[in-house]
Amino acid sequence: MQESGVRPDVISWNTLVSGFARNGDLRAALHLFDEMRLRGVKPGVNSWNCIISGCVQNARYDEALSIFCEMCESESPDAVTVASILPACTGLMALGIGKQLHSYVIRCGIKLNVYIGSSLIGMYSECGEFGYARSVFAAIEEKNATVWNELIRSYINEERMNEAWEAFRLMKENGLQPDTITYNSFIAAYARAGQKEQAYTLLSNMDEIGLKPNVVSMNALISGLHHHGRHADALEAFRYMQVSSDGEAKGWALPGNSIQPNGTTITSVLSLLTDLRLDRLGKEVHCYAFRSGLISNIFVSSKLVDLYGKTGDVGTADKVFRRISNKNVVTWNSILASYRQNRKPEIALKLFHEMIKSNLLPNLVTLQIALLSSGMTMALQHGRELHGYIRKNWPDGYPTALASALIDMYGKCGKIEDARLVFECTDEKDIATWNAIMSAYLLHRIPGEVKKLFKYIEQSGIQPDPVTFIILLSACKQEGSMEEARRYFYSMEDVYGIQPTLKHYTCMVDIMGTAGLLEESLELIQKMQLEPDGCLWSILLKACKLHSNLEIGEKAAKALFELEPNNTSNYMSLSNIYADNGLWESTEALRVAMTEQGLNVERQCSRLYLGTDVHTFEAGDSSHPAFEKILSTWNDLSDRMEQSGYPPQDIEPYSNAEADPLSCQHTERIALCYGLISVRVHDPIRISKNFRMCMECHSSIKFISRDMNREIFVSDGCTYHHFQNGSCSCGDMW
Repeated sequence: MQESGVRPDVISWNTLVSGFARNGDLRAALHLFDEMRLRGVKPGVNSWNCIISGCVQNARYDEALSIFCEMCESESPDAVTVASILPACTGLMALGIGKQLHSYVIRCGIKLNVYIGSSLIGMYSECGEFGYARSVFAAIEEKNATVWNELIRSYINEERMNEAWEAFRLMKENGLQPDTITYNSFIAAYARAGQKEQAYTLLSNMDEIGLKPNVVSMNALISGLHHHGRHADALEAFRYMQVSSDGEAKGWALPGNSIQPNGTTITSVLSLLTDLRLDRLGKEVHCYAFRSGLISNIFVSSKLVDLYGKTGDVGTADKVFRRISNKNVVTWNSILASYRQNRKPEIALKLFHEMIKSNLLPNLVTLQIALLSSGMTMALQHGRELHGYIRKNWPDGYPTALASALIDMYGKCGKIEDARLVFECTDEKDIATWNAIMSAYLLHRIPGEVKKLFKYIEQSGIQPDPVTFIILLSACKQEGSMEEARRYFYSMEDVYGIQPTLKHYTCMVDIMGTAGLLEESLELIQKMQLEPDGCLWSILLKACKLHSNLEIGEKAAKALFELEPNNTSNYMSLSNIYADNGLWESTEALRVAMTEQGLNVERQCSRLYLGTDVHTFEAGDSSHPAFEKILSTWNDLSDRMEQSGYPPQDIEPYSNAEADPLSCQHTERIALCYGLISVRVHDPIRISKNFRMCMECHSSIKFISRDMNREIFVSDGCTYHHFQNGSCSCGDMW
């Protein structure tokens, strides 16, 4: 066109912008919109409407509002603009802006047509303003099916099903036939309530009146049943849709309907499989998405990353992530969370920097993950930089989710005062914020402060949640307050109406087991109405290890081997009990059994954070460039310990011999030696480890803290250790 000498006008540009936006290529649409203005073509109202509508269709609501505000500086919005931008207000729950737009419609005399009216009803309904929604409905003179559907949806959202069915009846009385959208609203409502029979009845009713259920119908059914926890029913609904290209059913077919799953279907099913940790079925759905061409859908690929990450296959999660060409913030969040959840927070932090370099801005979830990863690696400097970014972008106060993450980060980095300062500076504290500061004090073994904070919660009228009581019971364990723990445990249901979960029973077993009440612990497990899980039995097994109780230990181990046959830590605990009782043949037999089953113990690993770099020290790996200096430093320290009458064990994991997988491999001492070399004399050394610290390492680091006059922090996944002047904050109990 341009080569022919014809200069594109505003209509040409509008056609390009709207075409790319409708087809999901919003980046190209935004680029064309900017280029249009650079070429001297002034956008008209229709031009602005095209790009706003494109943003909304692609769920880029923030961008839509930003462009709308820019438009208002040069153009007056028309009816199409209002109808286009209102769904963005709905998506962001921006009730205030939605009300301003409603006022603008009235003030400018814009006719309340079905497009603006239905958008207003939807916005008010989603924001919980049902009275306003029905007032708008009453004000619309010429109502179509879309407007009636919005009214019905508003009643459904308010859980007023009788009124919704009454509106359904009135709709028909007014000469309008309910359409597929009408039925889909009811199907979604019944599925969310777990009423599968009613939902399927509606699907049959649709067929009887000549309406065909579509993919949205099935998506509503699947996601609703999943939401209610009817996972098997949700999977069965998905199987109804699995038809081959020639129309023959692979599973259970929906009679007379071949409904092809779309990206939303696959995303919902993957979310369901992720919750159930069904990685094998997840791989089958992955193959289906690949064959169907749905793998390019950003929501599908992001959910695949999430699935593999949460089922422990972080390698495949990373492969899927790397193949995604149009990564967005959700995609990055999925891979960051995958590495953090799989105890590789240092990789999560590296990827966070990659994301920033790709010119994507982090959202609230991204910052949460980065802060939690900083806490896990004790990366204080990185956490402080994130804190600065948050203060800059939220000058009027922290969102509660970020406040909780900041408190967690400072607590795990040894800065309990800074954690308390963030807590005090958070204006709107929810129970998660209170739990975060209580957890920080618990980590620092200050149980008295935990109980004091709980009294403040009671006085302020905030309802505690199940997590609050897990923290309280753990504080009682630190103090050895058995009777107080019992009081808290029984007050949960009697006073606060909170049903004890397995985690609360696990806390009680932990407290009683530590106190040596192993028979009572076993009795509590046998009497409770819940089915014990692996975590509960492993706590009992560890208590048996502590008190060298072989009889109950073997019972706990037997239950664990049935529940978690591939969990090596259970074998390790039982092996230690055998060793404590001098049953060396049983110990050896257990190790042989592990080898025969192909069980591999997770490699022990310690991390030292320096500036923006994480130095990782894995058992058996001597590839660190400063390894020779590290060994030399350790030899010097060993000599000093021996001269003081304390003979340390040598660092063994780096010898040529294969390390014993059931023994401590002292990687924290390797990290500490490198810290002594690299960290400035007056700065604390911060180390994180993925295994519980052994007595030998604990004693060594206490000595080094006094001998070298260094402040040392070690987080070992079980306890937070603050070493200074030859003592540890844990009081030698962890």
